[in-house]
Amino acid sequence: MRFTQSLLLATLLNLTLSLSVFAASPDWSVYAKALQSVKTGNKHDTPLNVVDYSALKKSGQLEAAYQVIKAFPVKSLASKEEKLAFYINTYNILALKMVLDNLPVDSIKDVGNVLSPVWKKTAGVISEKDVSLDAIENDVIRKMGEPRIHFAIVCASVSCPDLRTEPYTAEKLNIQLDDQVKSFLNNAKKGLNDDGKVIHVSKIFDWFEKDFKTVGGIEAFIRQHHSGLSKEATIETDIDYDWSLNSVGE
Repeated sequence: MRFTQSLLLATLLNLTLSLSVFAASPDWSVYAKALQSVKTGNKHDTPLNVVDYSALKKSGQLEAAYQVIKAFPVKSLASKEEKLAFYINTYNILALKMVLDNLPVDSIKDVGNVLSPVWKKTAGVISEKDVSLDAIENDVIRKMGEPRIHFAIVCASVSCPDLRTEPYTAEKLNIQLDDQVKSFLNNAKKGLNDDGKVIHVSKIFDWFEKDFKTVGGIEAFIRQHHSGLSKEATIETDIDYDWSLNSVGE
């Protein structure tokens, strides 16, 4: 009887591990706990979601979330939604990790320099390969042809889109991305400011202009996601970009 019970337990354990290995998405529960360090705040007169980096480092939850994505078999990701959700979360986890690994810093850009920018530095290991933030963004995410990702990946800075307080998932991705765009464009300090003559928007639209061509261009995208804008106003990508760390406090 004991042998039979032990065999049954071993079989169930192996089955659980097998299901975990071939899961279509990682278990994001650990990352969800890490995101509890994200709170509504204000920095440099800009409303945004701020991160308590000291608490996050102390808890060890971000490191645990990193270990989840590091071990996950990315080849098991099948749909576009699964891949986007995984790599958006991965980018954000690694950006947070880059900051935590180099505290104290006033900006994520302080981790690098002109000759060796932070975006090109190794940020972590995915599928047994060293990866940088630049590689994840430009070699993977942007190639999927979804311009809304520019309001979901967060470079740990004040003028970046807000870090979402929940992980992205394949099931809710479309709703989450729409919500991120709406939230960003409704932020007059860093997203969009319509003065009646000129619609001032983030430099993000300038840096990634070609990505919006798939949806009719920058103006079409903005008007689709933000109603009530001045019809005759021109669009200028001239809102100052604040690279200060999106951290709690000044």
